[in-house]
Formats: sequence, structure tokens, C-alpha cells
Amino acid sequence: MGLRIWYNRTFSTASHYAEMIRHNADQRQFEIYVTHPKKHSLMLQIADYAELEPSLPVHEYPGYCLDFCKKHRIDIFIPHFGMSEIVKHHAEFASIGTKLLAAGDADLIGLVSDKGKLFSALSALEGITLPDYEVVSTVEEFKEAYHRLKAKGYKVCFKPASGEGGAGFRVIQEARPSIMSLYDTCGPYIHLDEAIRLLSSVPAFPPLMVMEFMKGHEYSIDCLASSSSLLAAVPRKKVEGRVRLLEKNELLIDWAHQIHQVLPLQYNFNIQVIYQGDKPKLLEINPRTSGGLYTSCLTGINFPYLAIKLLLDEEVEVPDPEFGIMATHVEKEMVMKRIFP
Repeated sequence: MGLRIWYNRTFSTASHYAEMIRHNADQRQFEIYVTHPKKHSLMLQIADYAELEPSLPVHEYPGYCLDFCKKHRIDIFIPHFGMSEIVKHHAEFASIGTKLLAAGDADLIGLVSDKGKLFSALSALEGITLPDYEVVSTVEEFKEAYHRLKAKGYKVCFKPASGEGGAGFRVIQEARPSIMSLYDTCGPYIHLDEAIRLLSSVPAFPPLMVMEFMKGHEYSIDCLASSSSLLAAVPRKKVEGRVRLLEKNELLIDWAHQIHQVLPLQYNFNIQVIYQGDKPKLLEINPRTSGGLYTSCLTGINFPYLAIKLLLDEEVEVPDPEFGIMATHVEKEMVMKRIFP
């Protein structure tokens, strides 16, 4: 068999990326290794070798990863869970012959993963618009930020300065919920008094970003890059529900190039943008493959496999992307053939 690639704990759509690497245009052979703490994870089903991960404190997790790579002679490790800690041990992985496919070093990953630091780093870029925001760590700071944004006419929301996906995202409401709210679908809403009550329960809390709430069209820009050059950027528009449009949005493609000049992320990474009226504003940058990258691959660019080639210092030819594709997805049944006790 060919090179051994390991996916540690990651989201189920990464199964698409493992298959795209397997079915590459060069017909190169790979062995896919997967670990996950949940025994029913889809990722465990698509692997050539699968194993359950132990439950470990974050500071012990890189040691487990190093031991796994050494034991199984892993050639390429694509970390997701624990990435910020894992990349600090880059040299140790290199010493045992394992290449880390990570978008940057520990400093760059740390900067991009903290939205407050990220926004500060990009604030001087002309043409890149940031939302109105404040980073707070005490309830008094929270209340001041809320009232300042409210006075500007914004609906206000907040989310953790460091976090992944929609975890911790809340939209603040001043009107108290009525009984009919018990019959509505639960949303990310929280009453102002409840937010203040919870935040008042501790002297200080992990940093939150209090910011204007934006509700226009949202885009994910999937990117492929080396540390010196952005090779591809595909804006993926959330049309409605599960419908996505792969759009040749020249402004957002230019944004990706500007951002890469300041933050030289490499391999696969993702930029999230949301429109406020006709003006796009940056939401966050994910230093990893996005959950919906498989849709952007419909442009004809095999993002996961080309990232592998970049990691191996091989020549990469990126086809011109086919834009204007509207796509969606449906669930598909899958028989689980690998059962863990």
C-alpha cells in the first residue's frame, strides 16, 4: 500500500475528503487511518484502519498522537481535534518521519483561532470590512459593549473569541419571551437579563466578542495555498437551507488574496463572510478544511488531494474552477460494517 494518512477526531464530512484523496487523478495509493472517541463515528467506517481514541486531558493529547504516529508509521497526520496543541510539537513529529498537514505554525494557528487577535491583525487592510465589535471578559465590559452597539442601531450578538462553528453564538433579545416561544423552534436567542445574570456569576470569563448581528447572505471561501501563494479560492454562497452556489465573486476572491498576504496560511483553510446589506464583513477564518468543502470540489479542484501534494513539495497544477454551480445534498444510508464494543 501507499502512504499512511491519519485523521484524528474530526467531523463526519471529512469522510468525503478521505475518499477524494483515495480517488486522486494520479492513481496514487494511500492507507487511511482514523481514530475517534465515539464508536459510531462515520469516519471509523471508511478507514482502512480504525481505532477508538482514549479520553485524555488536552495537555496529554499530543503525546498520544506522537505515540500513535510512531506505532503505526504514519506518513501524514491531518489533525483536527487538538490542533492548536499538536502543532506546538511539529519538530517531534518530523523527527519520527510524520508530516503534519496543518495550515500554519503554532503562532499563526493561535492568532487565527482567536477572533479578537484576528480582527486586530486584519484591521489595517484596505477593503476588508470588519463588523463592529468589542472583546469583553467581565460583565461590566459586556454591558458597556452591548449598550454602545445598541446605541448605533445594531441588533447585538456575542460568541466566544476562540471557538469552532456556531458553539456559544447567541443573539440578544430585550423583549421577554411569550408562551408562544415554547411552541417555536429553539434558536440561538438569549434575553439580555439572562445573559447578564449568567456572566455575573463569575468575576471574569473567557473572552467573548460582542458584535453587530448580521443577517445577510453568508459565504464560505474555501482556499488552497502554499505559504507563499494562494492557488485557489472558491466562494460558496449559502442560498437557502442546504442549497449552495459556487459563485465567481471577484470581491471575495480578492479578499482571500489580501488576507493570505498578511496571514500566510497553507494547504486548506476557509474564510467566512456575511453580508450586511450590500457590504460583506468578515466573520472568521478556519485554519483547516471546512465542513462543506466537498461542495466546493465540484468546481473541479480536488482541494484535499492537492493539499497533500503541496505538503509533499510536489508540483501542483490547479485547474480553472467551474463556477455557477448550484448544489445541495441529501442523506444516504450506510451500513456499519465495523462495530466496536
